[in-house]
Amino acid sequence: MKPFYTYMLRCADTSYYVGHTDDLERDLEQHTSGSRDEYTAKRLPVELVWSATFADRDSAFAAERRLKGWSRAKREALIAGDEGLTAQLATRAPVSRVGGKAKAAANEIPARSSQPVIVLVRPQLGENIGKAARAMLNFGLTEIRLVAPRDGWPNPSAGPAAAGANVVLQNAQVFDTLAEAVADCAHVYATTVRKRGVTKPVLTPEAAASEIHRAAGRSAIVFGAERSGLETDDVALARAIITVPINPEFASLNLAQAVILCAYEWSKHVGLDQPTAEELLPPAPQEELEGLIAHFEAMLEPRDYFAPPSRAEATRRTLRGVLTKPAWNHLEVRTLRGVLARLERKLKD
Repeated sequence: MKPFYTYMLRCADTSYYVGHTDDLERDLEQHTSGSRDEYTAKRLPVELVWSATFADRDSAFAAERRLKGWSRAKREALIAGDEGLTAQLATRAPVSRVGGKAKAAANEIPARSSQPVIVLVRPQLGENIGKAARAMLNFGLTEIRLVAPRDGWPNPSAGPAAAGANVVLQNAQVFDTLAEAVADCAHVYATTVRKRGVTKPVLTPEAAASEIHRAAGRSAIVFGAERSGLETDDVALARAIITVPINPEFASLNLAQAVILCAYEWSKHVGLDQPTAEELLPPAPQEELEGLIAHFEAMLEPRDYFAPPSRAEATRRTLRGVLTKPAWNHLEVRTLRGVLARLERKLKD
């Protein structure tokens, strides 16, 4: 039986790349030549610092996921030959691959046909993944897919930033390429402020949300890396572009902000819970309102408020309009009458 490998590379900037393969020699050649992965291609030269052999792909992939979640100190201890850490990686994690996709085996969330998948391409920081998950769950979205996250996955920084949106993170799926991540989606939307020379329909988040709810088949909304956004090849996979109308002098949204804008527009079509509306009292009967107006006029008349006589009727109409417009309820009318009565007594004293 052909073995599988989990391996770790040290890059020129001292960061680590973790992967798994059935052909370690081939992968190393591709990484060292700069043709295998964008992350390592930008950090040449790279060197192999650790590898282990596994009986099947699932075990190798499980080890990769565990290793990606380790701290730098823990990774360096493994490189130094810590046998206890090697044994931890040999214990298979509860992760499976279905059709080439990484998927959490437990707490699976059934897909809802109208719910778009949120795809983060080459996200850089675990905190930003967590914040995006928080934004999603606020508006009822639960399915997130990660394409080649820079610092691996799981990422310990994502949980605290998600502020309780654990169901999103626990069911996150990881893919090597965007094409794999959206393979089951009939409608793919790329979010970008720049059209990058690609001729495609350009929609606002609101228009895209309407399309998603009307369309048959799964939809995906794709977001690029924090610093550089989506590459031209990423946008080319999409059928349409989502662009947020934004200040051209400062077109700078962070990842979570972009996600929340699209998630909110989608949520407007599904009737999420609204704050409890306060039951408002009806306007006071006309008789009570007339009493309030008469009270004001009785207090103002002796003080020449309606002078000169030629303007008296116009002034009375204006006062009536001011007191009628708010549609006071009977309690408010009584409160105002009480205020006037108190002022009246003070003036008489």
